Amino acid sequence: MKYIIAILGVLVVFILTYAVSNNRKEIRYKPLFIMIALQMLFAFALLNTGAGEFLIRGFASVFEKLLAYAAEGVNFVFGGMANEGQMPFFLSVLLPIVFISALIGILQYTKILPFVIKYIGLVLSKVNGMGKLESYNAVASAILGQSEVFISVKKQIGMLPKHRLYTMCASAMSTVSMSIVGAYMQIIDPKYVVTALILNLFGGFIIASILNPYTVAKEEDILEVQDEERQSFFEMLGEYIMDGFKVAFTVAAMLIGFVAIIAMINGIFMGIVGISFQELLGYVFAPVAFLMGVPWHEAVTAGSIMATKLVSNEFVAMLDLSKHTALSARTVGIVSVFLVSFANFSSIGIIAGAVKGLHEKQGNVVARFGLKLLYGATMVSVLSATVAGLFL
Repeated sequence: MKYIIAILGVLVVFILTYAVSNNRKEIRYKPLFIMIALQMLFAFALLNTGAGEFLIRGFASVFEKLLAYAAEGVNFVFGGMANEGQMPFFLSVLLPIVFISALIGILQYTKILPFVIKYIGLVLSKVNGMGKLESYNAVASAILGQSEVFISVKKQIGMLPKHRLYTMCASAMSTVSMSIVGAYMQIIDPKYVVTALILNLFGGFIIASILNPYTVAKEEDILEVQDEERQSFFEMLGEYIMDGFKVAFTVAAMLIGFVAIIAMINGIFMGIVGISFQELLGYVFAPVAFLMGVPWHEAVTAGSIMATKLVSNEFVAMLDLSKHTALSARTVGIVSVFLVSFANFSSIGIIAGAVKGLHEKQGNVVARFGLKLLYGATMVSVLSATVAGLFL
């Protein structure tokens, strides 16, 4: 039964995406089917094989060690502020972002990351049938983040037509920054984080190739990566440390604001109609959760968590998910995969602002297709969660 529902869910995603496609005649089905097959292959390998389990354990153990190193720095500055045996969310989950950001800076400075991103992107471009720039951007977004990635291709931003710019922005919204992956792993199971990272990478191209299909001419298929302004090692390190610190504080501020606002709205709805706002959204999103593979008796709860992510951010939703300890393992897995992306309303402003900072006209273009961007990125999350549900 679960396979029938999952197949139906995938078909619904494709139909909903195809319905708003801007150029259906341009859709190329061969690379599309290859990417779908790869998505299913990776989902099966990661969730149902010993090799996948080994890979995820290795990935998680690396982040576990990195977070332990980060804790040394956090404890040195903030030690004694928490009760013994307890660590506030900000100290234990958000501040380690500072260390991970510094590590990314070191890998960037030593040219290791640019090399890896460029050549993985080139391999992907052979599979997805899209341009080298789009493939590079998708891989870079998953490592550098949804705003920082545009800096590395700023030479080409002003020359991009609307359809190519859409694909690049959709990739940025469908993935997550490597600097906060460790934070996610402290809230939800690492295997779902790793699975979502890989499935979203392919899912972004699958949805974009239906929603926004086009062909890049050979003479336009150019990748010009902008080298960062040459700095000394310690200038670079200080900059990345401060960037990580800003991200940690930004996430903390967003959590304070969104959690408080949602609590207030829930209270207002409870007082007026006797049902919380999140529960109401749960009924709206319940059919989507069911098509993703969530059992119907848990669909309202799952839908509520999904809606929370859409209207606030993934951290708020992940914390909400962690409170629902009675949910089945299958539901937790499906919803967890859905949550690992930047597909929410606030990301529209972040991406449009990042592009506008580099090229004002193109930033306005991004702002105009912002809702379509969110729609596509949400379809990516639904597709990834549905595919994962096939193997849970």
